[in-house]
Amino acid sequence: MVDGLSRRLAERGHEVDLVTMGFNDLPSEETIGTLRVSRVPGVRQRISTCSFVELIPYVLMALFRILRKMKTRRYDVLHAHFVLPDGFIAYVVHRLTGLPYVITAHGSDVPGYNPHRFRLLHKVLLPIWRQIVINASAILCPSKMIEGLVLANCPRAPTRVIPNAIDADKFVPGVKDPRSVLIVSRMFKRKGVQYALRALAQFPGAFEVNIVGDGPYLPTLVALAKSLKISVKFWGHLDNDSRQLAALYQTASIFVFTSDAENFPVVLLEAMSAGTAVISTQGTGCAEVVGGTGLLVPVRNAEAIRHELEHLASNPSLVAELGRSARARVIEKFGWASVVDRHLIEYAQASQTLALRAKSADSHAVCGEIRKPVAYEHKH
Repeated sequence: MVDGLSRRLAERGHEVDLVTMGFNDLPSEETIGTLRVSRVPGVRQRISTCSFVELIPYVLMALFRILRKMKTRRYDVLHAHFVLPDGFIAYVVHRLTGLPYVITAHGSDVPGYNPHRFRLLHKVLLPIWRQIVINASAILCPSKMIEGLVLANCPRAPTRVIPNAIDADKFVPGVKDPRSVLIVSRMFKRKGVQYALRALAQFPGAFEVNIVGDGPYLPTLVALAKSLKISVKFWGHLDNDSRQLAALYQTASIFVFTSDAENFPVVLLEAMSAGTAVISTQGTGCAEVVGGTGLLVPVRNAEAIRHELEHLASNPSLVAELGRSARARVIEKFGWASVVDRHLIEYAQASQTLALRAKSADSHAVCGEIRKPVAYEHKH
């Protein structure tokens, strides 16, 4: 989402600096058109997860990098992705320079979204979290579900709902294999892949199952699939631009994504764009993505997943119809043009807020000048 938004802003003629975390052999500095990517050194060990300890040096180095850039470049707004840690960086920059900021909340950065993983951390950091949220020009929420969580923790939060977007031409329908079931997810327990595996175990030999993604729960899932005697291929992490991932989306007839809690998962947009019949979960951000074009089941319910798999297996015409309607929904509602337009409105309003503040207080006069480039800050 960050990469796509940054690139399209640059394509429209905006100057964009994207500050993110370095990983492996990615270049520290890269220019793509007018998009400037700056990667600060990091100690992150895995692409799928980043611990609190690993984030500490990133926060310090990213803050220093942004302040250094501001000595030679003028910005209109800083857009942070995740309230913590990136929103904290934006908040400090705002306090030091007056530069306004907006934040996109993605889920795990909001108290209550993933309580099994971050409950204690969110409890300790809640006062800081609220200060970050209240002082933002806008908190952008990809789904109404995550907006509700933000407001539950901070009723004064200036929330707006802007969905994630996708290039519908990146993943397109191909020749579908009616036996092909695809799962793409980061491998955490809350993603619910284990329930999909238990459901698939009820159809020995009926489906060709491909699972894409990496994470700490992957070894458990591999062991579970082996114990259930499911014929499944675990691909591990595949780059989003890889031919293998595109081919898997193109040929899959059924996509299963039954997570306990989600904001607005891009993998669902990808699967819908590729014309798959989707099985996902009720009461999560997934339902907002799928709308009426997929089959929704309760969370943590293998029997419900089994029922819907059986339903689709016996109704190939329904599989085809769901795939067509899913792709049509993506094209109509989640294209990049309207999503970029809505972000630009928020940036303009943030800059206007800055200008008004500057006129009302001498201490903010230095911030009154509207600046052309747009600054981004995000953890990779």
